[in-house]
Formats: sequence, structure tokens, C-alpha cells
Amino acid sequence: MNLVFLGTSAGVPTKARNVSGLALRESQGKGWYLVDCGEGTQHQVLRTKLSLTSLKAIFISHIHGDHCYGLPGLLASAAMHSRQAPLTIVAPAAIRAWLEATFEQTQLGLPFALEFISCDPLPAVEFGQITVATARLSHRVPSYAYSFTEKHPEAVLNVEKLRQKGVPRGPLWGQLKQGMDIEVAGERLTSDAFLTPTHPPRKIVIAGDNDQPALLRDACQGAQVLVHEATYSQALAHKASEVGHSDARRVAAFAESVQLPHLVLTHFSPRYQPGSQGSPSIEDLRREAAGAYSGGLHLARDLAEYRLDKTGHLAEMTGE
Repeated sequence: MNLVFLGTSAGVPTKARNVSGLALRESQGKGWYLVDCGEGTQHQVLRTKLSLTSLKAIFISHIHGDHCYGLPGLLASAAMHSRQAPLTIVAPAAIRAWLEATFEQTQLGLPFALEFISCDPLPAVEFGQITVATARLSHRVPSYAYSFTEKHPEAVLNVEKLRQKGVPRGPLWGQLKQGMDIEVAGERLTSDAFLTPTHPPRKIVIAGDNDQPALLRDACQGAQVLVHEATYSQALAHKASEVGHSDARRVAAFAESVQLPHLVLTHFSPRYQPGSQGSPSIEDLRREAAGAYSGGLHLARDLAEYRLDKTGHLAEMTGE
């Protein structure tokens, strides 16, 4: 599972950062999912290997413009690229009303069907090999986090159990390995009973705007990675709370409290300059977070890509 950051700035873009957008790539194939779609997201997609025809679903955390104003343009471009496959949008109900009004007023017709799923609330839904669930957050408008969990981690056949059940080696073993159920001597055998995962399911939690990280305690159970906004430094923690955002240290302290292996901070106020030259800088946020968190800490950059491998280790990809 890979994360590709398409936008990491809060509120407005900067010369170095676009507004919110994050792609989650499947571990196999070209399929991917988009979480939030601020203005200019489609331009960022052009700078990656992602294709709008391979996009499987879009998830919007909340109705604020820096998280959704890029949607109409991205959908129109998908149409211009001859997309035919239906596309699912999971979002607060207000997103559907806004999009439908935009389509009507701008006479935008799409050659593919849109399926809207309201996330308020949303039971777990399945997309291919991934299960997605939501968690309600605290912000000025309804805001949500999405957790992405691997459904069927790579598994090996339990040969001893197969022999005990009298399943002959051959095509039936292959069917079970592919996740298919079989029948032997009139008995139905499910693949799950004979497959042993080689690693725990990978799980990534991606949060929208939120001033109470502790609301994610349940969602983060079993997760290896949390992606969370860190709009401000601790010096502006009072301002963060007033506008429904978090400071870097607050998020880091939560991640430490639930022993999250990896934390990726994003959605930085434009006041924080890239690198360590300006003041205040992104490095100020890094230092504050590192002082409260002992796990793998990352501060996202636009177009940076991270891979979560089968062992649960997250690392930035370079030179690929």
C-alpha cells in the first residue's frame, strides 16, 4: 500500500504545496483511491504515475473548499480521458448537493455513472481488496477520518490441514490459494479455513480536519499508520482549537499514547516555511512532534510517496 501526497498545505496553496489531496495506491496493479480533492489536485495527478481511468473511489473528509474544490475539474478531466467505469464518491451529503448543482449550472455531463455514499454515518464498505470505515472527528463542520484495511493479506496454504481433510494436491489447492471455496466428498471447504496470513492486515487511517485526535483511538486499533493534520505549532495551539484544527505536538502525543508505529503529519499552515531557513518553519513542527512521539515520524511533502510494506514498515520511496 502506497501513499502519494498530492497536496499538503492548509487553506490555500503555496509555491511549494498544493491544498489537500492524498492518493492511496493498491499494493498490486494500478488501482488507487483519492482522499480529498482540493483545487488543483488534477494538476498534481499529472505529475505522478496515477491515471484517472484507474481511480476506484474518492473520499471527501468534509465540505471545506481546500478539501473539495478540485472535484468538478477532476471529474470533467476523467470524462475527457474517456473514462467509462462507474466511480464511487464517499462524502458528507452536502458534497453531493454541491456537485449536482455545479453539474447543472455548468452543463457538465459525465459519460460514467457516479455512485454517492454518504459517510454520515458509514458502515464499513469494501472496495476490491480493501475495507474502508469512517470515524467522526471534531471540526467546524462535520469531518471524518477514513481507515483503509487490507482484506486478504498474502497467505500460504496450511498443508497439514489440507492432508487431514483429504484434499488432493493439484487444482483444488490452487483454487483455495486464490481465495475460492471448494467441495470435497460432498463437504464445502472455505478458503479462509486453509489459508494462514503471512503478515497482519495493513491498515492506514487518514484523518480530515480535527482538533481532538483522541477521537481516533478506536479507529487506530491495529493501524500501522496515521495521517493527520498539524496545521499549527504549539505556540498557536489556542488558535488551532478556536478554528477546529490541531497542533503538531497534540497529534504526536496522541500517536504516542496509542503506540502507533508511524505518524505522517500534513495540512500545514502556509505560515510555516519549507526547510529550516525561514521562521517559523516546517522544522519547528517536526521538533515539537518529535519531542512527544518516539515512533516513525514523517512530515509530508507534495508528491512524496511512501510505501507501507508487508512487515508494517513505512518508508519514503526514492528514485522510483
